[in-house]
Amino acid sequence: MHRRNFLKAAGLSAAAVPITTPAIAQSSPPIQWRLTSMFPRNLDTIFGAADVFAKAVYEATDGRFVIQTFAAGEIVGGLQAVDAIGNGTVEMGHVAPGGYVGKDPTFAFGMTVPFGMNARQTNAWLYHGGGMDLMNEFYAKHNIYALLGGNTGAQMGGFFRREIKTVDDLKGLKFRIGGLAGQVVAKLGVIPQQIAAGDVYSSLERGTIDAAEWVGPYDDEKLGLHKVAPYYYYPGFWEGGPALMFLFNKAKWEELPKAYKGAAVSAAALANVDMTAKYDARNPAGLRKLVASGAQLRAFSQDVLEASFKVANEVYEEISSKNEDFKKVYQSYREFRNEEYLWWQVAEYTYDNFMIRTRARG
Repeated sequence: MHRRNFLKAAGLSAAAVPITTPAIAQSSPPIQWRLTSMFPRNLDTIFGAADVFAKAVYEATDGRFVIQTFAAGEIVGGLQAVDAIGNGTVEMGHVAPGGYVGKDPTFAFGMTVPFGMNARQTNAWLYHGGGMDLMNEFYAKHNIYALLGGNTGAQMGGFFRREIKTVDDLKGLKFRIGGLAGQVVAKLGVIPQQIAAGDVYSSLERGTIDAAEWVGPYDDEKLGLHKVAPYYYYPGFWEGGPALMFLFNKAKWEELPKAYKGAAVSAAALANVDMTAKYDARNPAGLRKLVASGAQLRAFSQDVLEASFKVANEVYEEISSKNEDFKKVYQSYREFRNEEYLWWQVAEYTYDNFMIRTRARG
C-alpha cells in the first residue's frame, strides 16, 4: 500500500504526521568551537597538543563536534586567553596557567610552582590526589572548567650570558622569567623580565637582558639563544613538571551533550600523554644539537638551589597569609608532593640513578 493511501485508510492526513529527527541526531548536534592557544604554531609540540585534542574530538564524534585551533595572537594574545574564555569570546583555550598569576597566584597550581612535583607526580595529584577538583573549584570563580592537557617534563634553567656559580652572581641579573618563579628569584636579587618569545633573542644579543629561560632542548634549539648566551643551565627548578590545561567556558562546557563531554575528556587525556612522550623522545636530539653548536651545559650549584628553595617557601607562606584559595590548594599540593618523594626515593630514584651511572661508565 502506498504511504498516502495508508494514511487515508488510517484517517490521517500527511500534514498531521510529525517527521521526527532520529534520536542519535538529537543527541549529537553539529557544534563548532574555537580554541585559542597560548602558544605560537612553530612550537609544534606544545601548540600541537591543541591539534591532537581537536582531531581526537572530531573523530570520536564522527565529525559533528568541530574545534578550530588558533595560535596566540590570531584571536587574542596568549596572556588574554583566560579572560577571553571566561567571557565567552572563545569557547575554550589551551594554556599554561602559571602565566596568569598576575590575576591570582592560585592559577600557578594548574601548571606548577618552583620546587614542585615532576610530571608523573603532577598527573597523580591532578588525576587522583584531588588536584583537579580543587583547581576546578577555583576556576569556576572565573567562569572556567578545566581538563589536564599536557606536560613538558622537567625544563631547563635557560641560557645565560655569564656563568652563575654562587648566589651572589644572581644579584642584578636581568632574567627573562615570569610567574611565581620571578617572585622567587627576585628575593635573591634577580630582576625578572617579561618578554615575548619573539623578542628574547634580540634582547639577549643587545644585552637588554642577561639570561632567558624557555622550555627544554627541543624547543630551545629553535630559538637559537645559545648563539648569544652560551651557558645552558639546568635544572629549571621553577618548572620541574609543568602541566598544561584545556580551559573551557563553564557555561559552554555544561551545555555540551554527555557524549561530547566524554569525547573531550578522552581527547584531553590523549593530548596529555602525547605531549610528554614527544618531548621525551625529541629532547635528547635537541640537546645534542645545542651542545654541538656551542652551548655549554652547566648545573646550578647546590648553593643556588638551596637558597632558591628557602625563598620559594617564604613566598608561598606570604601568599598563603593573604590568599585563602592559594592557601587551600597549596596545602593539598605540598602534602601530596612530600608523600610522592617518599616513594620516589625508594624505587624510582635508585633505579634511574643506577641506569644513569651505568650509561656514564659506557
